[in-house]
Amino acid sequence: MARVAREMVINAGVNVDQVVELLVKNAAAELTTYYYYTILRANLIGIDGETVKEIAEIARVEDRNHFEAIVPRIYELGGKLPDNMKEFHDISACPPASLPTDPTDINAILHVLVEAERCAVRGYTGICNLTAGKDHRTYDLSLAILNEEIEHESWFSEFLGEGPSGHFMRRGDTSPFVSKFLR
Repeated sequence: MARVAREMVINAGVNVDQVVELLVKNAAAELTTYYYYTILRANLIGIDGETVKEIAEIARVEDRNHFEAIVPRIYELGGKLPDNMKEFHDISACPPASLPTDPTDINAILHVLVEAERCAVRGYTGICNLTAGKDHRTYDLSLAILNEEIEHESWFSEFLGEGPSGHFMRRGDTSPFVSKFLR
């Protein structure tokens, strides 16, 4: 644990235990989403599915990166991950991004993907609101993840015809906002 880091956050008026709890729940959401997106991506087949597959893969890899970036901050603040994977899964901040009943329904898969991203956007916005101006490292990390989650939501939303977002798919660069936390 980074004792002084935790002390500074407490002295800034942040409820560190609440922040750690949210970080753990969001870490669970990231890791479980990575798992579920693997299944969703495998079922994106046919002409329609292939058009979504690459974007789903970018979001999947970036969710794994988000997990990897969050874990050190949890421990820096004196927290830890649960010892049991099932327990970890079940405390996820977001519901499972499970494969729809009809795995050939690409539109249904897109709805699962966009709702998972919307849950993540809500979660990281909440952490940013709690830590803004007080816990600079957690805020910076959460904001970086939030930027990527907003892009993911935008990509899937456009496939659903919800309107243009102004976001473009990235080529060859995963986690442009979060990569500095992965070094």
